[in-house]
Amino acid sequence: MHPFQVTCILALILFVVKGLHGNSCDVYPKDPFIEVGSDTEVFCQRSCVQGEVYWTQDNKRIDESLSNTINNSTHSVLSLTNFTQHSAALECHSANIQQILGGTIIKTYTKPSKISCMLHYDNQENEVYPELFTCNWEHQNNSSREINYTLFVSSSSVTRSGLCNSHVTTCTAKDFVEKIILSENLTVTVRAKTDAWEADSDTYEFEFSNILKIIPPKIDVSVESNNLKIEWKRSIAKAKGDIDCQDKYTETVGNKTPKVYKSTLESGKDGKVSRKVDSCRNYKVSVRCALDRAPWSDWSPEKTVLTKFNKSDVKLHLWRTVTKLDTNGIRKVHAMWKPIPATCEGTFSYKIQQIPYKQHTTGLNYTETSCNSTCDVDVNEEEHRVDLTVFHNESPIAKDSVYVPAAAGSRPQVTDIQTSAAEGVVLVSWTAPVQPVRGYMIDWTHDGNQYYWNETKYTNTSLFDLLDKKQYDITVTPLFDDKTGRGSQAVQICSRIGDPDNISVASVRANHRSASVSWITQSQEECSGAVINYRVFYRTPEGPMLNVNSTKRDVLLKDLNPDTQYIIYIEATASTGTSKSNESSFKTKRFDPRMITVLSVCGSIVIIIVLSLGLCCTIQWKKFREKAVPDPGLSSLAEWLLPDHQKGMCLFQAFSNPSESFCDRVFTEEMQKTACPSASGYYPESDEAEEYNVHTPCLTSKLQNEKPDEHVETHLCSSAESTDLLFPGNKPLSPYRSQRSVKTPDLRTSKQSKRVPVKQPENKAPMTVYVSLNMLKEGPVIETESISNIQEYIRPE
Repeated sequence: MHPFQVTCILALILFVVKGLHGNSCDVYPKDPFIEVGSDTEVFCQRSCVQGEVYWTQDNKRIDESLSNTINNSTHSVLSLTNFTQHSAALECHSANIQQILGGTIIKTYTKPSKISCMLHYDNQENEVYPELFTCNWEHQNNSSREINYTLFVSSSSVTRSGLCNSHVTTCTAKDFVEKIILSENLTVTVRAKTDAWEADSDTYEFEFSNILKIIPPKIDVSVESNNLKIEWKRSIAKAKGDIDCQDKYTETVGNKTPKVYKSTLESGKDGKVSRKVDSCRNYKVSVRCALDRAPWSDWSPEKTVLTKFNKSDVKLHLWRTVTKLDTNGIRKVHAMWKPIPATCEGTFSYKIQQIPYKQHTTGLNYTETSCNSTCDVDVNEEEHRVDLTVFHNESPIAKDSVYVPAAAGSRPQVTDIQTSAAEGVVLVSWTAPVQPVRGYMIDWTHDGNQYYWNETKYTNTSLFDLLDKKQYDITVTPLFDDKTGRGSQAVQICSRIGDPDNISVASVRANHRSASVSWITQSQEECSGAVINYRVFYRTPEGPMLNVNSTKRDVLLKDLNPDTQYIIYIEATASTGTSKSNESSFKTKRFDPRMITVLSVCGSIVIIIVLSLGLCCTIQWKKFREKAVPDPGLSSLAEWLLPDHQKGMCLFQAFSNPSESFCDRVFTEEMQKTACPSASGYYPESDEAEEYNVHTPCLTSKLQNEKPDEHVETHLCSSAESTDLLFPGNKPLSPYRSQRSVKTPDLRTSKQSKRVPVKQPENKAPMTVYVSLNMLKEGPVIETESISNIQEYIRPE
């Protein structure tokens, strides 16, 4: 391509890019890091819009006085002063179209501060040159970026250089003193650097004597009587000038706070102090020193010494507790005192005497009781004095006594005892009696056997070295010149309240959608914290942990999933802490137990109904099978009378059982002759029988309408009248015979009617009636005989 053409194309591209850039909108610099408390400016290019723009910080509009417009309304500048936020999102908005033109996030960083340095020895036995130089500083890291620290040190003879590198806020350089002159001051700077920012601390200057940590002094401890004599050599690092030192000592037995004393060694002198202590005690002693404002040296190795016995130091601190009168009028006095330590040389013994107070000055001898550190003696209701004598190698060396008031009578006592506990220390206060006192004796116990006591002149005291989470009984007794008042007991108090009681799940009754959970608490110690609230945590093996609060020892969990395994535990909360039960599990039911119960009851009812119906049907079927069924082959034919002939007839109920009624038979000729006159009009050869008068028919008929084809059950009974029977003469014998109705004239009971043939009324059609008689096979019924008897009464017309 021709060079001219290439130049034109490049110029065109540059022109387009420049035009596009000139009409674009954005905010810059992008995501800068600035130092906390510094000032900064942020620019917004607004070439793409017309009108005003405004700024927001974390979606809150910034005061317009903080921004201004430059470059012919093409840029807006936001000025921020003393910016101290950890981070902030700044956005530039168009006021006309309410559109964000651009944004940036400003983040801050801090520089290292509060640098402290010291020169110290790697070899604590050789105090020549300090081999190590260690500096520490503070730095607040507001981001997750890794920070590299570099320690720079310089002096008048050494140029600034990086002494050591570290990723933490401390750094130690070795053999640094060889490069400098010890009399020169040191200038120290720390640089913190990340991949996004870099910050140098302020410059710190240190004087050599103020940063030198000397080695611990070597001490020598001896005992003179009941005094500790401590000696040590001064540091060669400062032969002249004052050196500050500290010595401390404490007893080896018990967890007592060490006693620390400060002393100053004058120029050119070594250390030497004497401390008064108790006799027959083992003490640990240690010393440390420092140059002017320099760091303290380490404590010297501890040395242990045993002080000697001094009888002038024996203080028994005799005290007693008194029980109430028993049924025999005896009180038990529990005497106690501070025994001489077993570390003292020699043999020590103690003897107690209880003397009635009125006879105390008579000079009489009373029985002595040998005891160890405590002793119990019996006294009556009168006032007594208890005397204690200490013997060393069978020689008395000390004596003490205590007053026991009488059981009856009134004695001064303190009132309004208040107690409180904090961090294992019990504070006790009370109101003094009206009478003047020389002091107060406070005794306390946690089990009634082991007592502790202390004397004070004030109306308040603090009890230390108490057993953790134990309940104490505290008694305060006023002391007078030679007697004591009555003791007043405070309310029981715990040295410290512990965690709540142990919890265990007692039962879980699970349904398909709920579960009832109950638990029990077991006291793990006497000073357990009072439970304020219970919280039940439950979850499925894969689900999140849910919880329910309760103030009682049971709770109902709702909205559970059916047929699901749940894990559960209970947490008890007290003002002093929490305790948690072990995890347990339960599984909800697949169906609602109430539905199963309802279905069971309904099913039982249905089964009972079905069984009852089946039993009834069986009984009815059995009755139906046992009932006699009529046999048409055993039937006979009789003539049915018209309704107007039924007057004076003997009516019976319809046929039910042939064996139960005598009306279920067709009356034969012999029976009719004895009861009724003979009938007339007999035509044996005719298919139809003419109408006859029947003198005494006894028929029961339910025929109400004259229908030709209607079948009616009819019963014949014996009476004074006769009945005409028809048989067809030219037809084979059939169990059913044809007959037609006959009209019977009105019958009178006073005289017998004559047999006169009567014609059938014209308006009535002939009626054929089938009557089944003697159809049952029950009883000695002979069909042939019945038929032959009936045929004798059938005569042709």
